[in-house]
Amino acid sequence: MHELLPQKGLRIGNSIVIADLHIGYEESMAKGGVYLPKVFKQMLDSIVALLKEERPKRLIINGDLKHSFTPLRREKFELKAFFEHTLPFVEEVVVVRGNHDVGISWIRGLGVEIVDEIDLKGWKIVHGHKLVEGEKFIIGHEHPAIRLRDEVGALIKVPIFLVGETLIVLPAFSPWAYGNDILREIVSPFLKHIELSGFEVFVPLEKELLSFGKLGDLIRALQRI
Repeated sequence: MHELLPQKGLRIGNSIVIADLHIGYEESMAKGGVYLPKVFKQMLDSIVALLKEERPKRLIINGDLKHSFTPLRREKFELKAFFEHTLPFVEEVVVVRGNHDVGISWIRGLGVEIVDEIDLKGWKIVHGHKLVEGEKFIIGHEHPAIRLRDEVGALIKVPIFLVGETLIVLPAFSPWAYGNDILREIVSPFLKHIELSGFEVFVPLEKELLSFGKLGDLIRALQRI
């Protein structure tokens, strides 16, 4: 059994799974001349609060722990701080390698395990940027989101869980990962050649998880607005 969490995580047994932290995103953007406020502490506080509340034995980060494809000094500092603050609350931290996770072998020295995939309770946890063999998967990478209209008619993009019988797609945990509108574009090869209309859509709202029903029904409802 699995449980979706409103804090953008998934609980399976004694493990919490989150995806797409993209630590170091702000520094990477600054290298290109785009300056953003730091949200690292906000994200770290959210994860620590989640671990304190759920008390798992294991934290699994399903890919894209970091953002930059080249080493950045500030990024390494933030990665060290991240594990210093999270490791005391769990017995084990596992990073499932994502496409952004180049040059992270050194974190093994902090007591972190790095794998390409992990099997858990009948599910195979992989990042989702490339296809692998298996039957039931939990992936990240897609940063799934949908656009909704608020009460004044403005379009807003919200992160979502996509849940099918054999595939669960996690929302990105990073506050900067606004999400990929799955009604306009699909990124992960896991989603490009399957019918998504029967997938359940859930919107995480920190303390609440909203069910929007099946994606196909949601699309038809949005078209009538």
